[in-house]
Amino acid sequence: MIEISRAAYDEIVYHAYEGDDEEVCGVLAGEYGEETSRVLATHRAENVAETPQIRYRIDPEEQFEIVEAIEDAGREIVGFYHSHPTGGTTPSETDAARATWPDRSYVICALDGYPFVGSWRWRGEAETFEQETVRVIRLGA
Repeated sequence: MIEISRAAYDEIVYHAYEGDDEEVCGVLAGEYGEETSRVLATHRAENVAETPQIRYRIDPEEQFEIVEAIEDAGREIVGFYHSHPTGGTTPSETDAARATWPDRSYVICALDGYPFVGSWRWRGEAETFEQETVRVIRLGA
């Protein structure tokens, strides 16, 4: 399961809308757990893919800087997010081929109709994604 703070969830959706017909991407920060992770913040990244309408790619140097900032803040990498402007929340073959962080969550925001956020854990050894439940939480409540 992945628990996403209301603020982080809204940020993912707003970022996806800002991308219009191009995929947006970023890193999820918070508390990593093998069974349940909690997203407390998002860190936007520039999509540097050659075809951003159908792919996303975070520049390795920018990703390193984001990871350092997250760790400096005392948080962990929970996973990554990106949008599918015209598709669903299921990871594409390209998403699977480029996944590199085992047991981390890959959140996808679909904008086909209403915005919908789905999440998948990358199981590196099996080279598969496992769908996980998304729970939006309010912090301090």
